[in-house]
Amino acid sequence: MARPVYTKEDKYATAILDQKNRPNRLIIADTVDNDNSVVTLSQQKMDELHLFRGDAVLLKGKKRRETICTLLADNTCPNDHIRMNRVIRYNLRVRSGDIISIQVCQDVKYGKRIHVLPIDDTVQGITGNLFQVFLKPYFVEAYRPVKKGDVFIVCAAMRAVHFKVIETDPAPYCIVAPDTVIHCEGDPIKREEEEASFNEIGYNDIGGLRKQLAQIKEIVELPLRHPQLFKTIGIKPPRGILLYGPPGTGKTLIARAVANETGAFFFLINGPEIMSTLAGESESNLRKAFEEAEKNFPAIIFIDQLDAIAPKREKTHGGVENRIVSQLLTLMDGVKQRSHVIVMAATDRPNSIDSALRRFGRFDREIDISIPDVVDRLEILRIHTKNMKLGVDVDLVQIADETHGYVGADLASLCSEAALQQIREKMDVIDLEEDTIDAEVLDSLYVTQDNFRFALNQLNPSTLCKTIVKVPTVKWEDIGGLENVKRELQQLIQYPIEYPERFVELGMSLSRNVLLYGPSGCGKTLLAKAIANKCRTNFISVKGSKLLTMLFCESEANICDIFNKAREKEPCVLFFDELDSIAKLRGSSNDTADRLTNQIVSEMDDISDKKNVFIIGATHQPDLIDADFLRLGRFDQLIYVPLPDDQSRLSIFKTALRKSPVARDVNIKLLVKATKGFSGANLTKICQHAGKFAICESIEKGIQLEIHHHHFEEAIKLARRSVTDNDIRKYEMFGRTQHPHAYGIQSQFSNLTLQETGGYGGQGRHLGVYDDDL
Repeated sequence: MARPVYTKEDKYATAILDQKNRPNRLIIADTVDNDNSVVTLSQQKMDELHLFRGDAVLLKGKKRRETICTLLADNTCPNDHIRMNRVIRYNLRVRSGDIISIQVCQDVKYGKRIHVLPIDDTVQGITGNLFQVFLKPYFVEAYRPVKKGDVFIVCAAMRAVHFKVIETDPAPYCIVAPDTVIHCEGDPIKREEEEASFNEIGYNDIGGLRKQLAQIKEIVELPLRHPQLFKTIGIKPPRGILLYGPPGTGKTLIARAVANETGAFFFLINGPEIMSTLAGESESNLRKAFEEAEKNFPAIIFIDQLDAIAPKREKTHGGVENRIVSQLLTLMDGVKQRSHVIVMAATDRPNSIDSALRRFGRFDREIDISIPDVVDRLEILRIHTKNMKLGVDVDLVQIADETHGYVGADLASLCSEAALQQIREKMDVIDLEEDTIDAEVLDSLYVTQDNFRFALNQLNPSTLCKTIVKVPTVKWEDIGGLENVKRELQQLIQYPIEYPERFVELGMSLSRNVLLYGPSGCGKTLLAKAIANKCRTNFISVKGSKLLTMLFCESEANICDIFNKAREKEPCVLFFDELDSIAKLRGSSNDTADRLTNQIVSEMDDISDKKNVFIIGATHQPDLIDADFLRLGRFDQLIYVPLPDDQSRLSIFKTALRKSPVARDVNIKLLVKATKGFSGANLTKICQHAGKFAICESIEKGIQLEIHHHHFEEAIKLARRSVTDNDIRKYEMFGRTQHPHAYGIQSQFSNLTLQETGGYGGQGRHLGVYDDDL
């Protein structure tokens, strides 16, 4: 019999219950019963678990939450479900459809005394004795189990009062018997404090970081919950974890979630706040934090902005920083002997941290909290909008697709700004002088797609200047011609990704680096994006000219970060545009360019064959590239991307005018003949100019908008070739010199044609054509 599968949208992808191996795992079902201390199971499940009517059972929910209840039988309850009311679900921090575990509570005792307090907003206006009116009747009716920290509701005198269990004796739970002393003295608990407790951050409140959370659970939860595993196998568990990544990606949020989910004591150290001008005070603050954590084990010490207190000592001139680093090293070494304390730290500048902290035994695990991709952004948006009132037109998938470079904090700000915009639109019907707002106005408030569109225009991603990893949207269909070049790229990149076992079977070492060279405007960049889209791989684009504008040594560090990012996001295409600007002949330019060239060469050699990282370079000046880049193992595959021939130009015009209102008098074959020697970018520009002329004519003469042949003639008169015949001869000479059999080196000036080499794929505008001649 197949195991049942239960799906809960936006919460879990799939939750599978293994009833054979873990029969005590049950799915929560709602009940209309208002009893705060009773849960029900089917008699069959009770027999299977050897439970009996009236047993006190311990229920385990999320974030290490537990509660104790009395068990009753209910034969209408499905066999793998458990029924409980909303109060018990609240205490377990779960919702209907979640999974909990159940077990009999063997050591529960009658309580000597308990201390309970009401929640403030539920006792307003009540003047009677709370014990006599609410608590005494509630507990006299039954022997009720209670647990410290739980909330329960008592209905009496036409009121529902919420109470919280402050203490129990014995702790942490007991059964309230007739002789149990019930104390209810003290100030009521503020609702805000209780809600803050309920809304503690957990794993389900973090989106887009499943891989990182899985690593952290392995590193943190296992040592805290089951230290005997490491003792048995004879190794020491990891003691330090360094989370690094751009600001706003969720590093601090992860640390708080781990503490809440494990039930560990959480001690936060803000790097800049611990610094002091008084001698020895900074080190003393650190020592106190570690001492406090040791007293409250299991504990997590979280150091935010670690780079502020532990910079590289060789780069600091102050004694304070050096003393703090030394003190932190000493404390980290001491943590190794205390298996119940784990140190976590966060930084957005990992390379500025003292290297002594980044070795085994200290921060020996480093986890990249990177910029979310489109799937991660959708998950984050769903989390931030789960309590928002959204209009039916809101398309979170589209919003996620349009927010490249946004981190979690940016997406939270986006949702907030969209909601504020909805409120601004209703300000004309909101009377600020009134204490209340009409129900009709409140019902009319819902966030629309236009509100999100407005927010997108107001906000910029905080990582705009960082390396953005994404899957491109350019497709083969957007590129006219170049069929043979496409085929060559597919063989070099797509086949190794889709059929790796065939290459392993033949024992072939793959060539992962390709240099696209040819005239400007012939589609080299588009080809790189299209092959990444075809393979559904990540794509990192690097502009060579931008790297050279960075500060001293920053270029090399940035190159290192880019290659590391490509390794982490495999399969990935790393595209270097304008390669000639950063890979020039060494000795022919300044020292910065030489150092950058050396760094790139080193990183290319360090890429493992096990990593699906493909490097594509593009240049229109291949003769300026250092020869070391063109040897075996680096850019050893050269592909010439030539000017489009007649057939390719025809394909480009079709692509560029696919959806455009083209008149029937347009003869594209004549346009193809008139544009010999033009690049794909030139042809795209001609189409754009023709469209502009058509728009102006339709406005001035009041006629239907169509692009006629004379519009193209006017555009061609203004156009000029961007590639000369001498340029073409240079590319041919380079191809024969560097790679005699390089792909597509056939002369336009010989009897051979370039038809076999394909042509350019204009980036076009997905437009359409009406031509009887086609």
